[in-house]
Amino acid sequence: MLTNWLSYFAGFFFFILCIHGCRDRDSARKTPPETNRFTLVELAKGLDEPMELGFLPDGDILVIERKGAIKRYSQADRAISIVDTLPVFHGLEDGLLGMALDPAFERNRWIYLFYSPDGDNPIQQVSRFTLDGNPLALSDEKKLLEINVQREECCHSAGSLKFGPDGMLFIAVGDNTNPHNQGYYNSIDERPGREYWDAQRTAANTNDLRGKVLRIKPEDDGTYRIPEGNLFPEGTPKTRPEIYAMGCRNPYRIAVDPKTGWLLWGDVGQNTIDDPSRGPISYDEWHLAKEPGFFGWPYFAGPNAPYSDFDYATGINGPFYEAEKPINNSPNNTGLQELPPAKPALIWYSYDESTEFDHLGTGGKSPIAGPVYHRDRYPAAGAAAGRKFPAYYDGKWFIAEWMRDWINVITLNDNGELIHIEPFLPDETFYHPIDLQFGPDGALYVLDYGTNWFAKNVDSRLVRIEYEAGNRKPITSAGADVTAGAAPLTVHFSSEGTFDHDKNDRLTYAWDFGPDIPASSDPNPVVTFEEARVYTVTLQVTDSEGAAASQTLRIQVGNSPPELTLDFEGNRSFYWDNRELDYRLQVTDKEDGSLHSGIDPASVKFYRLYGKADVFAESGAATSAGLELILNSDCRSCHALNEVSVGPSYYSIAQRYTGDSTTVDRLAKTVISGGSGVWGERVMSAHPQLTLEEATEMVNYILSISKVKIEELPLQGKHVFNLHPPEKTEQENYTFKAAYTDKGNAPATPLTTERSWTFRPTQIGAITCDGHSQCDLNAQTRTVRFNRDKAYILFRDIDLTGIQSLTLGADTAQAEGKVEIRMGKPDGELLGQAVVDSDRQITLPLGNRPVIGDIYVIYRNEKVKSAEDEVLYLKWIRFNR
Repeated sequence: MLTNWLSYFAGFFFFILCIHGCRDRDSARKTPPETNRFTLVELAKGLDEPMELGFLPDGDILVIERKGAIKRYSQADRAISIVDTLPVFHGLEDGLLGMALDPAFERNRWIYLFYSPDGDNPIQQVSRFTLDGNPLALSDEKKLLEINVQREECCHSAGSLKFGPDGMLFIAVGDNTNPHNQGYYNSIDERPGREYWDAQRTAANTNDLRGKVLRIKPEDDGTYRIPEGNLFPEGTPKTRPEIYAMGCRNPYRIAVDPKTGWLLWGDVGQNTIDDPSRGPISYDEWHLAKEPGFFGWPYFAGPNAPYSDFDYATGINGPFYEAEKPINNSPNNTGLQELPPAKPALIWYSYDESTEFDHLGTGGKSPIAGPVYHRDRYPAAGAAAGRKFPAYYDGKWFIAEWMRDWINVITLNDNGELIHIEPFLPDETFYHPIDLQFGPDGALYVLDYGTNWFAKNVDSRLVRIEYEAGNRKPITSAGADVTAGAAPLTVHFSSEGTFDHDKNDRLTYAWDFGPDIPASSDPNPVVTFEEARVYTVTLQVTDSEGAAASQTLRIQVGNSPPELTLDFEGNRSFYWDNRELDYRLQVTDKEDGSLHSGIDPASVKFYRLYGKADVFAESGAATSAGLELILNSDCRSCHALNEVSVGPSYYSIAQRYTGDSTTVDRLAKTVISGGSGVWGERVMSAHPQLTLEEATEMVNYILSISKVKIEELPLQGKHVFNLHPPEKTEQENYTFKAAYTDKGNAPATPLTTERSWTFRPTQIGAITCDGHSQCDLNAQTRTVRFNRDKAYILFRDIDLTGIQSLTLGADTAQAEGKVEIRMGKPDGELLGQAVVDSDRQITLPLGNRPVIGDIYVIYRNEKVKSAEDEVLYLKWIRFNR
């Protein structure tokens, strides 16, 4: 009897455990994880147009770059090095574009590359190489597939490579067609001599490999065979049996679900302006193909929205194409005329906010297909298991947006139908993510291309995003007061900013300064480095559960950085009309000497700028409505301040249109609608989400850059402040900049010091403050609204030499209270005060105090009860001699 009762309770207890276990697993799949459980680890920076990445069996990472370099990131050495460089043609959008490791790489060491061979023969090529150490065995190249292309006109090369779970190799090929046609609509220009503007000869041509995703089975002898299940059976007249998906424009990045075998890709769309008589507005797309098919281009876009059969010779619209029976009757078509029925995209979107799909954003467009995550493919135990993503993401598809700099996650049902889209780490900053792959450890690896097009960007990088399921690692912050100097060098290290998301964890610190220097467990140690060499200093922080994180610093001993000073008399913050500045630049370096002995004056750069010299420098101040709109838009994806990216520099735009009275309205409308042809054939994306007023603010700000005046100056002389206009509201800063790079002192490398000295006009806008508290800055009205007692704005490092009073330009229609001027901090020394009344200008006597410090303008009014109360609006501050 007792045995029966024990059996009953044991079974009941097991039943309860099962219920709770199932509930826990079900909850883990339904509940998004906290974003602070993800850590972004930067592995490498400064890559030169990275394209795709892949993983070696030992966990090392291969990265290819468009200009031909193949690089390897070593997990053990935490460093990236060049494996080899493939000679490629990298004009237009060509180059080394795709990479895939053979599924049996651990045995055969084979790697497949999609590249544009250097030379006069215009082809794209998929080749197999053997990677068994450095470098590649180039003599062992096996050419699987050649794709005939033209190199006379841009664009669309694609090039992504992916293996499916059955060993089939998918190859993405762009339509190799110039998109810069009339109206920037679908590329169907059939006029003689305009063949390269007709995508019907490529993407819609059943007998051409371009504008497709191909599917082949590589063979051991370096050839390939045609698998069953492609779009056209082998031997079908006027077709290529390699085709799996046709009707692609620029399928830039593809993925294959490793369980279902479904093909997924992002297709970069046209930059059309909305004209219903010709077809839909520009759509970019994400596709999912469970079977082969025709996916629309150049006849359909998005949800199979049709284009008209536009005649470029006559400018007349023909009938709209029919999705059920598309016909390719172009004279440039060498394939079948009747095409398979068109298949719509899974997701489509344009420049403005999508009404069909969530979380896609606005602005320019370039969709990137990332991987589908399957948790059971990754380690269940061991050190690497701690990085793998949680069960919540099991079966979900990761996508990215190259122009909009985000990563999203797509949930699909078992039939491949869209359930919903959600942001992934929306507060994280990405820099044009161009490839995403899950590594063998189950962490997500991201290649950031970087800000500017066709450039080696300092913000290009390889990062790992890892997940911490239980106890989280500490967030480590290591700093030093100096990182370079002569021997002996004393350095004060700091761990300030280090913290742990698990609040009850106790942290221990371990500083490693290299051989022969004692380690330290002090959070903020002080160390003297006696020998001249480069030291690698590592701070490792460990929590009470044993989880650790580290950060490395580089300390260079043996070479002191140069010192630059500008000697002059008088106020160091402001200029007055025709003020004369007798100056002398001093440059000294402990190893190089000075300008009088050892330093060549010609090696020192010294120049003066007047105007918005650092127009896109990050600042906490709301400098202007136009700048704020630019910084919050996608403008920087295509434009830089003084460098050509895919679009012209802001300086070039400002210089071209200075003095044209019709410019502002015309350019503002172009910003909204999009445009082309002025700066070559590149298209500027439309921005329909902007109002005309907002676009006007942006244009006005860009055009103001033309007022910047730059002049190189002698290292000693006299400068007269006379470039500014008489109207105080129009005056800008004068900035003097100096730079010197020393000669180094082996093993220490050369060091550069740059310094600047800025002189402001005596009347400055209130919203140009360096900090504020409990007040609102309005870039549109250029005012600061003080709506709390003790609210303030702050101006840093103000020289009051020769300043007798301050005048505040205010809107005080219903204001009360008083204004205080304090030095150093909000409750610091009181320099002056005045009662607020109906006067629009409030003057506060200061007396001549030759001091330099932070100036606080503080509003005092204990009667303020609500943030909605009418209080003080401040427009400007004038410093009076």
